[in-house]
Amino acid sequence: FNRGTSTVSLTGWSLQYASATGTGNFTVATSLTGSLAPGQYLLVQQGGSVANGVPLPTPDATGATLMSATGGKVALVTAATALACNGGSAPCAADQLAQIKDLVGYGTANFFEGAATPALSNTTSAARAANGCTDTDNNLGDFSVGAPAPRSTASPLHVCAAADVA
Repeated sequence: FNRGTSTVSLTGWSLQYASATGTGNFTVATSLTGSLAPGQYLLVQQGGSVANGVPLPTPDATGATLMSATGGKVALVTAATALACNGGSAPCAADQLAQIKDLVGYGTANFFEGAATPALSNTTSAARAANGCTDTDNNLGDFSVGAPAPRSTASPLHVCAAADVA
């Protein structure tokens, strides 16, 4: 979601994933391209081992990474290469942290902003408050767990009252 006031190019960015507390580093789950207008959402579909619930609307990007439903770390990174860290047993260096535009740790994750979002399940998701506009760098306070409500670039725009300051 672009909560800023100008269009953001995602070309060369990536969505990266690491297990909640394992020793493996972040891996590139999906390479991103294109751009997002202010108030525009992006839906990225990852892999799944079984069909669960209602199918997603048409995603804007896809990946094959199997992400844990209950705990993990997801980073929006301004680079296409995988971070050589995991934030836990392999701490991220300053230059790696500078590439992380946003980070969400959920469940038992050992790397997050502020405090981790509660555990999720195959039938729940974490949604950022104010339709995506809230980002205080505290996952626990910024997200709520509930029924999935996926939004994509085809969803109506939701322009935030305050500009992106992160």
